[in-house]
Order: sequence, then structure tokens, then C-alpha cells
Amino acid sequence: MTAAASASTSGKLGFAALLALVIGNMIGSGIYLLPATLAPLGWNQLAGWGTTIIGALALAFVFARLGAKLPISGGPYAYANAAFGPFAGFATAWSYWVMSWVGNGAVAVAVVSALSLIFPAIGQTQGLPALLAVTCVWLVTWINIRGVREAGYVQSVTVVLKLLPLLALIGVALWLWLSGGERAPDPGVPFSTASLATAAGLTFWGFLGLEAGTVPADKVDDPARNVPRATMIGVMVTGLVYVGISVAFALFMPVGEAASSAAPIADFLGRYLGGELAIVVAACAAISAFGTLNGWVLVQAEMPWAMARGGVFPRWFAAEGKHGTPVRSHLVSSALLTLVTLMNYQKGMAELFGFIASISLAAGLLTYLMSALAALRLMPGDRPLGIAALIAAAFTLWAEWGLGVEAMLYGALLILCGAPVYWAVRRQDT
Repeated sequence: MTAAASASTSGKLGFAALLALVIGNMIGSGIYLLPATLAPLGWNQLAGWGTTIIGALALAFVFARLGAKLPISGGPYAYANAAFGPFAGFATAWSYWVMSWVGNGAVAVAVVSALSLIFPAIGQTQGLPALLAVTCVWLVTWINIRGVREAGYVQSVTVVLKLLPLLALIGVALWLWLSGGERAPDPGVPFSTASLATAAGLTFWGFLGLEAGTVPADKVDDPARNVPRATMIGVMVTGLVYVGISVAFALFMPVGEAASSAAPIADFLGRYLGGELAIVVAACAAISAFGTLNGWVLVQAEMPWAMARGGVFPRWFAAEGKHGTPVRSHLVSSALLTLVTLMNYQKGMAELFGFIASISLAAGLLTYLMSALAALRLMPGDRPLGIAALIAAAFTLWAEWGLGVEAMLYGALLILCGAPVYWAVRRQDT
């Protein structure tokens, strides 16, 4: 019996669903806009992708080895807790949890933004975008409360649909290359350390979520085998898709057109296959964002549940519903997510939301650093893991520094805000 088949009878995530979760949490709505952001950097973007992929693969290797050694719920929290104790575990999980539900606010908005390209009335009706975004939040919350198997099915379907236009774009570029199609003029952007750093910082966003397979490990069929495989394969597939898209734009889309495009994937396909595809691509972008939201809602609820079971968060969060899912954790996390989503639609709040998202990422990067350090502590005799962990730690620190001093300071403050919760819970247990 295959892992995917066993998932249908055991109610757990099989390999296919887990792989979809990993890929789906990384490939979101951002890739549909990222080519426009990267275009002015010229060929520096490929160097940036290369640097980021090395860092992402190092992190994936760390999570794969740790996932095989400790196939328990909580992922990064479990590793930091085992290596450095409950406070380190709490700080790691707290930062990851905050990053999850704050970031999901942007993903919910992205779903509706893509839909508004298909149905313009959405953007023209006051209050409707906010209502639809919140509806998306609670729809995927309901799906996840129904069980991880149901969430896995949704993730598998949306991953296939979100990859279609991206693979079509890569296919068109390959056909143009083989047939000698006219290439875009060389942008003439020189290689530089500053441009490389900018490109690496932008592309790192595309790999957030690579650890997603380790978080619900206790709900995975044969986690010691499937978590490492899904993590490594997911990162490699995602990296190939990203590089393929980047090369396609660099070779066959003039920089000026790509940089000024509001929908670069749709414009690329429309340029060579006809403009009617714009609506199809917009639908795929909406599905992509919805799938990402589904995956991250699953992850955001696992963290408080795992912390509560570990004794570093209120026990109230440890309760499970009749489907074996952390219902209370889902409800609280999605309530906070709803608040952030509504904030993003208030007039004048967009800049504030962007600021909150940036500092939450600064806090969330602690998750990756602590996981790398935990690998060094928990598996000191594993030399390949040690090398990967050092690369991952160095890359994470570099990415953190790239966010700026202000974001780092506020990120640290955000982590410290969780300390009273930790000490209050620990005091109750003594």
C-alpha cells in the first residue's frame, strides 16, 4: 500500500499530500508578481536565486534530518525544545506562530486581489473585498478543522492547478529557445554585491514554508520516511520552477515590459499565446493563493497546540476536536488572522500592515536559526548535517541583516512580548 493510499484509510497525510503541503506553502501568489520586481536586476536575479537555493537546500537538509530523528509535532519548536530547553522552544514557536498568522493576512488579501481581476465588481464594491478575504480565512479553517486528510486533498488539487501556468511559461520559453526565437535585449545591468544581496533578499520570500512538512509530523503517515523526502523534493522542485521562470523572463521578456507589468506571468503567456489567457492565469493565481492559505492555516494552528502539549502554552490550546485536529488553536489563530486581514483593508493601514509583516518576518527568521543550531546540538556526529547547519545558520543571519536594524529590533521586541505568557504558564505548573 502506498503512502498516499494509506492516508485515505488512516486519516493522516501521505507522501503526496505532504509534498503538496511543502510545495504549496512555498509557491504562493508572490511568484505571479516576483518577475516584475526582479526584472530591473538583470542577470543578478539568477545569482540571487542560486544563493537562495543553496541556503534553502541547506535548511531543507537540516529539517529533513531533524524530521527523521524527531518525527513529532511542532517541527522547529520540538527541535529547539529538545536541544536548548523549554524557553528556547517557546521563543522559536512563538516567533513562528506570529509570522504565520500575520503573513496569512497578506495571503488572504492576495486571493481576493486575483479574483478582482476576473470580477472587477469586487474591487468596486466597498467592503466586499474584506468580506471575501475573511470568508476565505474561515473556509480554509473549517476545512482544516474537518481533518488533515481533507486539508491534504485541497492542497494536492490547488498545487496542481497553481503549477499549470508556471510550467506552461517554462514550456513556452523552452520552445522559443529550441526554435531560435527572438531574445530580449540584454538589460546591461552589471553584477554587483548590492544587486546580489537585493535579489537574494527578494527570492528568500519564495522559500518560506520549506519546513511545513515537519510541523504536523504526528499527523503524517510514516513521518520518519515521508517528512525528509517531502521536504527535500519539495525544495528542489520549487527551486527548479523559480529558476525556470527567471530564465524565461531574462531571455524572452524585455526588462521594461516585465518591470512595468502588473501581471507578468499573464503578460508573458499573452505575448506568445494570446492575451485571452489573462483571465485563466488570474484564476490560477487566486487558486495558488488559496492553496497557500490552506497550507499555512494548517501550520499556524499546529504551533500553539504543540506548545500547549509541551507545557509552555496554556493547556486550553491542547484540546482536540472529534476529527483529531486542534480546534481551539485553529479558532484563536484564525481570529487573529481575521483581525490582521481587516486591518489591511482599512484606509491608510496598508503601510502599517507592510511594516508589521516585515518585523514579523524578522522575528520568524529565529525559527530557521534555532533549527540549524538545534541540529548541531542534537546530532553532533553527523558531519554532512553539521556543514548544512552552518550554511543554513549563516544564510539566515545574512537574510535577517538584510531586513534592516529597525526590523530586527522590532522583531526582537515581538518575541519578548511572548515572554510573559511563557512565565505565567510555567508559574501555574510550579
